[in-house]
Amino acid sequence: MSRSILLVTHTGRPDAVKVAVDVVAGLTGAGLTVRVPAAEADAFAADSVEPVVGPTPAAGCELVVVVGGDGTLLRAAELARGSSVAVLGINLGHVGFLAEAEADDLATVINRVVDRDYAVEERTAVDVSVWRGDTQVVSDWALNEASVEKAERERMIEVVVGVDASPLSRWGCDGVVCATPTGSTAYAWSAGGPVVWPDVAALLLVPLSAHALFARPMVVAPDSVIGVDLVGAAAGVLWCDGRRTHPLTPGDRIEVRVSPQAVRLARLHTAPFTDRLVAKFDLPVEGWRAGRRDTGR
Repeated sequence: MSRSILLVTHTGRPDAVKVAVDVVAGLTGAGLTVRVPAAEADAFAADSVEPVVGPTPAAGCELVVVVGGDGTLLRAAELARGSSVAVLGINLGHVGFLAEAEADDLATVINRVVDRDYAVEERTAVDVSVWRGDTQVVSDWALNEASVEKAERERMIEVVVGVDASPLSRWGCDGVVCATPTGSTAYAWSAGGPVVWPDVAALLLVPLSAHALFARPMVVAPDSVIGVDLVGAAAGVLWCDGRRTHPLTPGDRIEVRVSPQAVRLARLHTAPFTDRLVAKFDLPVEGWRAGRRDTGR
C-alpha cells in the first residue's frame, strides 16, 4: 500500500518553497507519495506531487509535514482536523514555537519521516461556540486561543465573564483571550499571561487592557466552561487562532471549553519543554549547576 504525506507550505516565501521542493525530492525518492493542497500545487513540478481538494485533504495520509512558521502550522492543523493525522513542522519563521525541526536539519527530518522514527504528542484544543439568544450561530475550534475583541479601534467592548455558569467579573476592555497551554506562549503570553507547560491540563483566561481592579490572568480547570457575554452597545469579533473570524453583536454569548479532539503533533526530540523555552526565547541560564542533586521541585 502506498504511503502518503501531506505537505503544507508557505508558498508566499521563496525560501519555504525551496525547502519544500527538497522535501518532495527526498520523500518521493524514498517511494512515498507527496500530496499538496491544490492551491499550492503550482509551486512544484507537475509530476512530483499529487494535488488534493476537499475538506479533509490529510485523510489517508500518515503525516502532515509543514514548511513555514507557526501560522503555516496552524493552517496545517486545520487541514488535519478530523483525520487524526499528526503534524510535523519545519520552522522557517521567527520563533516557530510549534515547529519541531529547523530547515538546517532537513536531511535528518526526511530520513526520520521515511523511517517513521517520530513520536506523537497530543495537544489540548478548545471548542468555541457563539449563542445568539437560544440559537447557536457559530461553532469553531482553536489550538492556541479563542479571543473576543473589539470590532472598532476607538471603542472598548463591555463583557461579563463567567466560569462554569457563575459570573466572575464585568470588564470594559479591548478583549479577552481564552487560551490552551499550547497557546500560552502565543497571544496570551503577549497579553501578559503565564507560560503553562503543554502537559498541564488547564485553560487560560487573559483580559486585554481591562479597565478594572480585578483583571488578572487566570488559570481554570480543564473541565471548566468559560463564558463571555458581550454587553453594552459595542460590537465585537471572535478570532480563532488569529486565522478565522466571526462578527459578534451585543448580547452574544461566547463559550469556550476543552475539545474532545486533540491536535496531534509529531515529535523528533525528547528534550523537555524547559529546553524549548530556553532555545526559542534565548533565555539566560548561565550559573545553573548541571548535575545538582535537587530536581527543582
